Amino acid sequence: MGKTLLGQLEHLAFRLQYWYMKRKITNEKVGRHSAFFHPLPTGKIVLEEYNRRLKHLRGGVAPAAHLGGVVLVTGCFDLLHSEHIKFLTAARAAGDILLVGVESDQRVSQLKGLNRPVNSLKTRLKNLRQLGIADKVFSLPEKFSSPKDHLALINQIKPDILAVSSSTPHLAAKRRTMKPVHGRVVVVLPHNHKISTTEMLKLK
Repeated sequence: MGKTLLGQLEHLAFRLQYWYMKRKITNEKVGRHSAFFHPLPTGKIVLEEYNRRLKHLRGGVAPAAHLGGVVLVTGCFDLLHSEHIKFLTAARAAGDILLVGVESDQRVSQLKGLNRPVNSLKTRLKNLRQLGIADKVFSLPEKFSSPKDHLALINQIKPDILAVSSSTPHLAAKRRTMKPVHGRVVVVLPHNHKISTTEMLKLK
C-alpha cells in the first residue's frame, strides 16, 4: 500500500513539474526516469571533429583557422591541378580577401627549368581567374628574385597573411618579410608530393 501511494505521489509530482516546465522546453527530452539536455549525438559529433583534425595533423599541419584580413598567395600555377585548388581554397578560407600573385614566364623558367612554363602567363592568369576562388589575380614583377623585391611587394599590398604549403622553401625569410607589415606566414595545406606539375609532366 505504501509503495503504491509513494508511486502515485511520485507520478503526481512528475506531472506537476512537467506541466511547469513544458512552456520552457526546447530540445530537451524529459521522461519520468530521465532527462536528456543534449538530444543531438554530441559524442559522435565531437569524435568526428577530433578525427578530422587528427587527419590533418598526420599530414603535417593543422587546418588553418579563419584569421580574417587580406591573404596573399604567390606561385607559378603552370598546369592547374587538384592540389592547387585545395591550396587556394584553404588560403581563401583563412581570411576575407584572397590575392594571388603569378610568377612571370621568365621567373618560371628560372625556377623550374628552360622547358617551363607549359602555359604562358596570360593563360595562367586566365585559368586562375576562371576558378573563381581568388578575389584578385595579378602578375608579379619580372624582377622578383631578391628579398628586396619581395619586401617591396609586401609593403605595397600589406597583407595580413602570406599563405603557403608545408613544402614552401625559405620560411624564415618569408616570416621576416612579413614582419614590417605585422603580418604572418600561415601554412594552410600539407604538401602532397604525388601531385604536382612536375610529376604530371613526367607522365606525358
